[in-house]
Amino acid sequence: MAKINRLHHLGMSVPSLEVGRRFYVEGLGFTELGGGGFDRDPDIDTILGLDGAKAQVAFLEFGDFKIEMFEFAAPEQAPDTDTAKRPVHLHGYTHICLDVTDVEAVHTRLMAVGMTFHSKPVDKAGVRTIYGRDPFGNVIELQEIVHFDPTDGDI
Repeated sequence: MAKINRLHHLGMSVPSLEVGRRFYVEGLGFTELGGGGFDRDPDIDTILGLDGAKAQVAFLEFGDFKIEMFEFAAPEQAPDTDTAKRPVHLHGYTHICLDVTDVEAVHTRLMAVGMTFHSKPVDKAGVRTIYGRDPFGNVIELQEIVHFDPTDGDI
């Protein structure tokens, strides 16, 4: 019987693979699995739905969660792309969530490596949580489950 087994990875386009690696490996504690790249490969273009795509790629892992990070050289980005200001309520992927222990300490550590946050950690419905942005404006939620009751209904 055909089935979906698990979430495998999140794909992310970034303007600098070097900055992305540094932030996710040194700041968040991901492990780099490897990398590579492609240069105007017709099969890759077909898969991505692009024409003349060229990129370097890094694969990062934290537990069972993986990120496939792309730095595209082609096609060019639209000059007005400003993901750092993209509101999280717009349609599309809004954020990744990392479960943490001691959200206050993780918040302080990530601020020291340049992560910006919407606020200080907030306690709500048994979860201490905060949203912030990586160096590229991608939203990352840090959550510390203090006491979570999924039947509560108040998130």
